[in-house]
Amino acid sequence: QVQLVESGGGSVQAGGSLRLSCAASGYMYSLPYMAWFRQAPGKEREAVATIDSYGRTGLADSAKGRFTISKDNAKNTMYLQMNSLKPEDSATYYCAASRGWVVDALAPASYNYWGQGTQVTVSS
Repeated sequence: QVQLVESGGGSVQAGGSLRLSCAASGYMYSLPYMAWFRQAPGKEREAVATIDSYGRTGLADSAKGRFTISKDNAKNTMYLQMNSLKPEDSATYYCAASRGWVVDALAPASYNYWGQGTQVTVSS
């Protein structure tokens, strides 16, 4: 069983930056896929960024040019660096991990493990 714990959320003004962290209880290098999702009130959970065990990354169109996903296997920690934040980025951000290789890395159903979420609020 893998446990994921997010941290780093908070309140920031538009144009500001935050770095989210996701600490994994197990050996992160053994997890084929990890991702950051977000969910705003009244909206569906959506993928923001993905990273596989080879370090290959993917970003949602809304995140390209502003967000960076990375991980440090030695620290069992994944990160999401968010720059140039916008009010529409406000949401609860979740980290997720899969037990096996997935067909659709952007689908929440592809992931087996989830953190409890961390709130990000961006004011205009």
